[in-house]
Amino acid sequence: MADLGLIALVIAFVIAAFGIVVSLLGASQNRLALVVAGRNALYVVCGFVGLAGLALLLSLLRHDYSLTYVANQVSNTQPLFYNISSFWGGQAGSLLFWTLVLAGYSAAITLAQWKHQPVLRPYVTAVLLAVLLFFLIVLLFGANPFNRLWLLPTGATASALFPPAGAVPAQLTDGSGLNPILQNYWMVIHPVMLYLGWIGMVVPFAFAVAALATRQLGNEWIRVIRRWTLVPWMFLTAGVLMGSQWAYVELGWGGFWAWDPVENASLLPWLTATAFLHSIMIQERRGMLKVWNMALIFMTFELTMVGTFITRSGVIESVHSFALSNIGPLFLSFIAISMFGFLWLLGSRLPDLRSANHLDSMLSRESAFLFNNLVLVLIAAVTMLGTFYPIISDALSQFLPIERMSFAEPWFNKSTGPLFLFLIILMGSAPLLSWRRSSQETLRKNFTFPLLFGLAMGLLGYVVGAQKLFPTISYAVAGFVVGGILQEFYRGAKARRSSKGELWPVALVQLLRRNQRRYGGYIVHLGVVMIMIAIIGHNVYQTEGQANLARGESIQVENYVLTFDGLTQTPGSNYDAVQANLLVTRSGRPAGVVRPGMHFYNTVSGQDQPTNEIAIRMGPAEDLYVVLAGWEGNGVTASFKVYVNPMMSWMWIGGLVMILGTLAAVWPHQKETERVAAPATVPRGVQPA
Repeated sequence: MADLGLIALVIAFVIAAFGIVVSLLGASQNRLALVVAGRNALYVVCGFVGLAGLALLLSLLRHDYSLTYVANQVSNTQPLFYNISSFWGGQAGSLLFWTLVLAGYSAAITLAQWKHQPVLRPYVTAVLLAVLLFFLIVLLFGANPFNRLWLLPTGATASALFPPAGAVPAQLTDGSGLNPILQNYWMVIHPVMLYLGWIGMVVPFAFAVAALATRQLGNEWIRVIRRWTLVPWMFLTAGVLMGSQWAYVELGWGGFWAWDPVENASLLPWLTATAFLHSIMIQERRGMLKVWNMALIFMTFELTMVGTFITRSGVIESVHSFALSNIGPLFLSFIAISMFGFLWLLGSRLPDLRSANHLDSMLSRESAFLFNNLVLVLIAAVTMLGTFYPIISDALSQFLPIERMSFAEPWFNKSTGPLFLFLIILMGSAPLLSWRRSSQETLRKNFTFPLLFGLAMGLLGYVVGAQKLFPTISYAVAGFVVGGILQEFYRGAKARRSSKGELWPVALVQLLRRNQRRYGGYIVHLGVVMIMIAIIGHNVYQTEGQANLARGESIQVENYVLTFDGLTQTPGSNYDAVQANLLVTRSGRPAGVVRPGMHFYNTVSGQDQPTNEIAIRMGPAEDLYVVLAGWEGNGVTASFKVYVNPMMSWMWIGGLVMILGTLAAVWPHQKETERVAAPATVPRGVQPA
């Protein structure tokens, strides 16, 4: 099976190189047969990548410990659920999974758009194959998942495709198993969502390159890729939030986002993709920001490559990252080549990217979107500075007398917090402004209710306990955005009631169906506000306590009293579990039992690896979050950390609302499915196949 997987990768590598050449030749020589050959090569590559993925998955499920990757990721006692997730739990497997997802996206976009984009299609095919070829190079020469494990004459083991001198196959009866910290249900689905988000951004990048190469720089390529950008953006949003949930329930520090470099790597392309999705509306409506949109989609693609690089090269230290490896130079080379190539192509097409219109007024929807873009990119720049400065300072310290510096969570919060607040204000203001220019009457009509609603929310937040400037302002801003969203839904539904005679629920549903993009976006904005409220509640009003308790003793945090009632030990499938029983009362009333604990995973080395198992009592107003920090003797006393995290449930509810809003925006509508793309100028000989 491993040999089959290796052969599949080699064939895919050769066919990918062939497909790039014939696609570009077909485009330059207007030869349809070559263009079709490039498309067919793409399908063949996707098929062989799928075969390689299947070979690795079966090797994991069959416990083929002759493969280094399997020996490092699977064990005899590890549950099937985690044996499957081991596919993307390690370095080489995650890169093969990356390639597999890209193959799926490539096949899907080619099937969907082949007949509608006769001019762009050979260049889109070439770009997709080029990225696939790069990852195939990484898999074959940098991190091969089909390397075998060999026993050297010295008694040590080595990983290689072919046996070193004097080596024989290692005969293992058990493997190391997946890293215990990854044996969590969120880490099964979280990487998949991130990959679906990151990798999907290759598709709009491929269309941008094709549009530049063919000088087809109108709005058609924008219309094609809007949905193909929204879908990976949705997956990336889900992946970021699932990663936050994993950090919240697994790491035992009471938080959800530490501005860790790998966390930042997932956030950066989300920021630029969000900017792109907003700014393309200006290009569609006014024919403006063409160069800026090209730059944004390029930045998004490059940031996915940079994120993959810093996660897998070992250049940073993170609880999320992989060990030091030799794939870093390959990624740096690809990033540099793609960067210079795209910038050269963009520079040569600047005369064709002139805007059809100019900004007419600062009080316009275009201005709000433009400032929205600038703030998103500024947040990304600040995040990049804080993430990469330690690496840069390390490199410069070899030549200059400077000290290594790193930026922790407080620096990121202080640097980006005001920017995010300004971003939320712009998010609420843009839909209330008119295109081109907003009159005083428009401003009065559209802003009065949202401002009053925001003022009321700010005062309410102050009265019920905020009583601090920044939280009070934040609650007022949240109310302003919610007020604007409610006003838009009310006006739209009221208009339908007047014209169609529909009931309110029917009018709201039809309003969403008839303008999914607009009102789906409002739902996404509502989810963002929910997340904002959760972040304020956690960062400003979190309370904590810790104590070493004997059985029968208690700790009080806020209005919770927790009484220690002893430890219990139970065996698991591949671990031993220790749990503490804590009786909870809230405001003097019984509120059940929480059971924080630890899992001690059994490994082939004989060393137990512990992980925290947090007990969380979730509620709409606050979470009770309890960590078992340790114990003495046979559980005579135990140490606990207790956090009360206000509003945290709204983080996950808000994330779900964002996903639902995105689904509403991208769901196929009859008008859209019947729409036929406007014909483009097609070179002679290149016709739909």
